[in-house]
Amino acid sequence: MKIGDKVRFLSEVGGGVVTGFQGKNIVLVEDADGFDIPMPINECVVIETDDYNIPTPAAKAAAKKKREEEQQLRTAATAARPSAMESQVSEPQSVRLEKPQISVYRQPEMKGGDILNVFLAFVPEDIKAVSTTPFETYLVNDSNYYMYYTYSSAEGKSWTARSHGLIEPNTKLLLEEFEKSELNDRERVMVQLVAFKDNRAFTMKPAVSVEVRIDMVKFYKLHTFQQTVFFETPALVYDIVRNDQPVKQVYVSAEELKEALIQKKTADTPSKPQTVIKRGGKNGIVEIDLHIGELLDDTCGMSNSEILNYQLDKFREVMEQYKKRREQRIVFIHGKGDGVLRKALLDELKRKYPDCRHQDASFQEYGFGATMVTIK
Repeated sequence: MKIGDKVRFLSEVGGGVVTGFQGKNIVLVEDADGFDIPMPINECVVIETDDYNIPTPAAKAAAKKKREEEQQLRTAATAARPSAMESQVSEPQSVRLEKPQISVYRQPEMKGGDILNVFLAFVPEDIKAVSTTPFETYLVNDSNYYMYYTYSSAEGKSWTARSHGLIEPNTKLLLEEFEKSELNDRERVMVQLVAFKDNRAFTMKPAVSVEVRIDMVKFYKLHTFQQTVFFETPALVYDIVRNDQPVKQVYVSAEELKEALIQKKTADTPSKPQTVIKRGGKNGIVEIDLHIGELLDDTCGMSNSEILNYQLDKFREVMEQYKKRREQRIVFIHGKGDGVLRKALLDELKRKYPDCRHQDASFQEYGFGATMVTIK
């Protein structure tokens, strides 16, 4: 099971498209309305891929044969170069560049090229079949400096070097090719650089070590691949060094953001009234205000989708708390708005709590913005 697969739930009604994973056992499934639903992996079954342009075995074989023929032509062209050209290469054999993998897009010693700009680029081999095509990884050196580099990927706390060597000034270097099935092995990558100039004075640059978290979902969306000056076809480009400054990628997961906001709420406003208000006796009404302003003090940095998922998590928490109390009545105050939260609650009730009754809450007390659920 991988991101982009279409799955069906085994013990519940519904299904959707896999958008991510939480730990080893939980998969995030986006349903038809765009909501992320956490489900155990063993409760989901893959029914079909989300792409209908899967090449046939014959097409794959033909594409592979074409790549092999192109590689043979490049190798033959390299072997046919005059020996005088080879005698001019000053690098030792241990770091000599593979010429077919390098293509110069600017002349050496360009004006302004003494400022380092380095990029990591992913280029689909067939942009029309982005969900299944193999990819090429390039290191782009947009400066007048030579660079020793290493390109590595992480698995847990261990790193694997996938490519290392020397990249020339103002060039792009092919680091590797990989299939879509190998994409998850490159979720965290590291680029390390040491810049210098050969046989001329230069300004010393600090060594660079930049870790990049690759967004796996972007590899399934055509619009994330953009035209650049470095490639003839669209590419997904990550900054490594921008104007002499190594890029520090800010990555905060939704879970970390949620935890930080909850901790801030607890620390800053301990006296704030509780969201849940009980009224009456054993079977009295329980009120839950799902307005995000009542749940969190600060939503800066949260998208609409993350806010909605947080409200739904609160709804699920309350339902799990009271699901064994027969005839318990719970009023969820969601507001009128555009109806997105109300529809999400009704879908959740239908899918996970089909035995519970629900109806619009008292208009006199709550207006049009509340739904009452009775536990069965």
